[in-house]
Amino acid sequence: MNQTVTVFGATGHTWQFVVAELHRRGWSVIASGRDAARLEALVAGTGATEVRVATIDDPASLDRALAGASAVINCAGPFADTAAPVIDAALRAGIPYVDIAAEVEAVADTHHKYDVPAREAGIAILPAMAFYGGFGDLLATAAMGDWETADEIHLAYALSSWRPTAGTRASGVVSKGRRDGRRLVYADGRLQLRDDAAPVTTWAFPNPVGVQQVAAEFTTADSVTIPRHLRTTTLHSYMTTAAIQDLFAADPRPPTATDASGRSAQTFLIEVVARSRGEERRAVARGRDIYAVTAPLVVEATTRLLETPSAAGVFAPGELFDAAKFLQSLDVDGLTVELP
Repeated sequence: MNQTVTVFGATGHTWQFVVAELHRRGWSVIASGRDAARLEALVAGTGATEVRVATIDDPASLDRALAGASAVINCAGPFADTAAPVIDAALRAGIPYVDIAAEVEAVADTHHKYDVPAREAGIAILPAMAFYGGFGDLLATAAMGDWETADEIHLAYALSSWRPTAGTRASGVVSKGRRDGRRLVYADGRLQLRDDAAPVTTWAFPNPVGVQQVAAEFTTADSVTIPRHLRTTTLHSYMTTAAIQDLFAADPRPPTATDASGRSAQTFLIEVVARSRGEERRAVARGRDIYAVTAPLVVEATTRLLETPSAAGVFAPGELFDAAKFLQSLDVDGLTVELP
């Protein structure tokens, strides 16, 4: 198997974690982005194999960036801007595309626009293979197990803090503009825009987090990936209000590294509860740094895509992979996963 991958968006925060994970697994990395000077500086510190400058408004540069790679991982937000040009380049190159998008609309656009072209090209496209979108979908898929349908799925996030990266802030500005001041929710089987405020309630997380105030209808990319393949009447998502206050605070400081790997001190707990005909199943994940944990998720997905290259189309992670085995295979310091 050709173990060379192009990672686009090489000046972003999460990129460093993705490249480190690729190197840990023995991959060769082509670092690609628009800023040559920053690329060279980053590569000097990470040991990426090669630097190739590329911009989303120059298709030829993207083609050069992907030449000789077995796959492309897009780490460059806002994905409303970058996903389509990089996917188009992947289609021309005939290689799988994976991204770490958390933008709900961008992920929905990818599923809607590229499923047929990807099938025709015989390649797999996997958007939102990250903490939001990918992790929650895999946990929900594992929780449901052999159930064909669920009456309801609840997805609850507890973050100890949330210092957003520059990419997260930029993506938030794009999403806010698309929503014209309204909020996006998943209801009645589809994404909808609403003018009212998100309801606030409480969620009893497993110990040691316990009962926390949460915003209900906190819509993430999971509201695209989960309904893509899991049949449920209702999907609810929750986020601790303290984390939301951090996210929208005026202070623009990004996450602060607290160890040699670059991880912050932020901790997370995700709980998925699936209910069907009076039965209940749960899946729980605990770990540290939502940006750092994205790296093993996206690299493991890329590896599995290349090991089973017959998949073609746009997918949610739980559609392609055995969710329980995928989650149990993750080798991440401090990450624990509890499945039914």
